[in-house]
Parts: sequence; structure tokens; C-alpha cells
Amino acid sequence: MSGTFEIRGGKKLSGEIIPQGAKNEALQILCAVLLSDSEIRIKNIPDIHDVNRLIEILGDFGVKIKKNGQGDYTFQADEINFDYIKSEEFKKDSARLRGSIMLLGPMLARFGEAYMPTPGGDKIGRRRLDTHFQGLVELGAEFHYDETEGFYSLSAKELKGTYMLLEEASVTGTANILLAAVLAKGTTRIYNAACEPYLQQLCKMLNRMGAKISGIGSNLLTIEGVSSLHGTEHTMLPDMVEIGSWIGLAAMTKSEITIKNVQWSELGLIPNTFRKLGIQLERSGEDILVPAQEQYKISKFIDGSILTVSDAPWPGFTPDLLSIILVVATQAKGTVLIHQKMFESRLFFVDKLIDMGAQIILCDPHRATVVGLNHESPLRGTTMVSPDIRAGNALLIAALSAEGKSTIHNIEQIDRGYENIDTRLRAIGADIVRL
Repeated sequence: MSGTFEIRGGKKLSGEIIPQGAKNEALQILCAVLLSDSEIRIKNIPDIHDVNRLIEILGDFGVKIKKNGQGDYTFQADEINFDYIKSEEFKKDSARLRGSIMLLGPMLARFGEAYMPTPGGDKIGRRRLDTHFQGLVELGAEFHYDETEGFYSLSAKELKGTYMLLEEASVTGTANILLAAVLAKGTTRIYNAACEPYLQQLCKMLNRMGAKISGIGSNLLTIEGVSSLHGTEHTMLPDMVEIGSWIGLAAMTKSEITIKNVQWSELGLIPNTFRKLGIQLERSGEDILVPAQEQYKISKFIDGSILTVSDAPWPGFTPDLLSIILVVATQAKGTVLIHQKMFESRLFFVDKLIDMGAQIILCDPHRATVVGLNHESPLRGTTMVSPDIRAGNALLIAALSAEGKSTIHNIEQIDRGYENIDTRLRAIGADIVRL
């Protein structure tokens, strides 16, 4: 379902926008429903391709699914159809969705075997899966890879708790190992564990289901295995990447926007990183008010040197928002170095911004220097293609601030991560049409 957005930029926006549920949390939380045969109710699930596809895969697996309302579902995995997982259909379904890798841990823990085709997803350089498999093997699984079929399989008569040090603090890797360890025999300790809010949410949900996880929010998780888990209810956090995107949108379009119900305590460095670019943000309860600003000035470091914004594993600044910071910097007053440390090739969309008139020097695949235009010459509308989810949203924000008409093709890359984005933007005054 390939589509195109046509955008007439340069309009001031105003109003309130409600962030969707967190995509990255949803993918983890949904995989956890396989761990119990009881009912599990999950609320604030975003209505986006990647998440809907995972829900379909769960349905094909034999999970009973009941839709209670918008973004509110009840799942029950009491009669799993295991033949599906060895089928061609599963290979096709899950190969298109990277998040389905997190089905491995729950399958292995509850059913003693798990299968997975080589995953797809974003083109943002290599994302290794070694952490996932190493962790599951350390818990006692046997790992096989069938090269001709491109199929991974894991099997284990019994998983046993152990101490492990992850070679990278992979969020999905930590989630996968955690999802297996909760039902393993004995105690598992995971050091250099990811500690993102999404992962904390998963831990809290599993504990409500009867798991025994301690160290939540730190990089050392201790899991005492239990023999079974029961049902629970869970409400997902708002998507912090969307929240950051709307802050950037307000600044680029000089608009006053209120972002509703953002769960401030879970935003980490996000508000302050935007403040460093000179963007004013006000906290009002759980909302963020971004006032209309004609200009915003990038602050320097204390010694007067040029500001650098770089990503790091949580609680560092999320890599998913670096593309938004980069776009916002194009109209700031001052200069900033954007250093993308965690993924290669995520900065390759800057050539589009340069076409639009932005002053950016791409130093190498990881670093870009942005010289802000201070809103003195707006970006120009152009035709572009969205390369991945996050860059797609960054280009969308650039287009909304640009003079004239922009066309963005391949927008399913945006739809994969953002629910109904054109309707929500039109509601605050954006001129955006889906062709």
C-alpha cells in the first residue's frame, strides 16, 4: 500500500495533539501475551502497520483476540496452534516484521521450541541479532540456523537461570531474554541490560503477572524464575518519539502546540535536548506547551565550543529523535554537530534537506554539521521519498515548515510508525493530503 503525501508548507499550526501509544513498547508487550494461558488486557495500543501485523500473527498462532475499543484488546493464549509456526505463511508474515523476533523468548519458555525467519524492517544499517540468540543459548537453548531456508530455530527441554553480560545493551535483545527467563528454573542475572522506559513497562507488567523481576530501571536485572504466569491489565506509555517530533514541528512552523498527557517522568533527556536548541517548553501537569517562537538560538557549551547532540542507550538521548533534532537545527540560530553513534546510514536523508536549502555538511555516515538559517530563508518544498520511519517523519516536519508544495512518496514507511498522522496534523491546521 504505497502512498504519497502532498504538503503545502509554511502554515502556522495551533491546537492540541495527543501522542499515540508507544510503538516500541507495543511490540514487546504483545509478545508477552504468549507467556500465560490467562486473559491479558492491553490499552493504548497504537493503530499502526507494524503493531497490527504482530496482532495478526498472534491471531494466526491461535491466540484469542477480542477488541474492546480503540487501541484496547484482550488476548488469551490458551490454545496455541504450533503448526502455524513451521508454516510458509508464518515465514512470510514474520519476515516482514522485525519486532516478531521477540516471539522467540516466550515461545521457547512456554513451549520448548521456537522458529524465526531472517527479519526485515528498516534500512538503517546492520542491526545484529547475536545478543538475542547468545542470551537464549546461555539459558540452555540449542540454536540452529538453516541457511538455505533462512530460518532460525531454538529448542530447549528446560531453561535454567544463569548470569550473563550482554555485549550490547540491546532493547529487543534484553526483552527477548527477559521473556524467556521469567519461566526458567532458578535465577537469571542480566548485566548491561537495556533500561528504556518501554523495558521497565514490560518488567512491571510481567511482575503483575506473577514474575519476580528486580533491578527495574537499572542495567542489572535479576529474575527469579516462576513456574507459570497469570493474566493482567496493562496501559502503554505515550510514544516519546512522537512527543519529540511534535516539539520539533511546533518550533519549525513557529506554532503554539500543546502535547497532551506525555508522562513527563518517562521523557528522560528529551525536553532538555530541545531546550539546548533554544526551544521553550513549558510543563503544565502532564502536558507540554510549546509557545510560538519566531526564533530559537542554539546554546553553546560552557567553554564556548559548538554544541554536539549525540545518541546513546537510555537514559541517553534516543537515536530515534536525532533526525528530528537535525531538521529543527536547520532553522535555529547557530551551529550544531549531530553525531549518530548507534546506527550507520541513518543520516543519509540529509541530502533531501540540502535540496530544500538547508545548510548541512555531512562529515561521514555518522556526523553532520548543521548551520542554522535562523528562519531567515525558509526551506523550499521538493519531492522526496521516505527512507525509514524516523527520517520519514523528519522530512514531513521539514515539508510542513517549507515554502511551497512538497511531495513525499513511499509513505508506508511513515504509516509503519505513526497512527493516522495526516488526520491528526490536519486537525491542528496542517495542509496535508494523502493521494
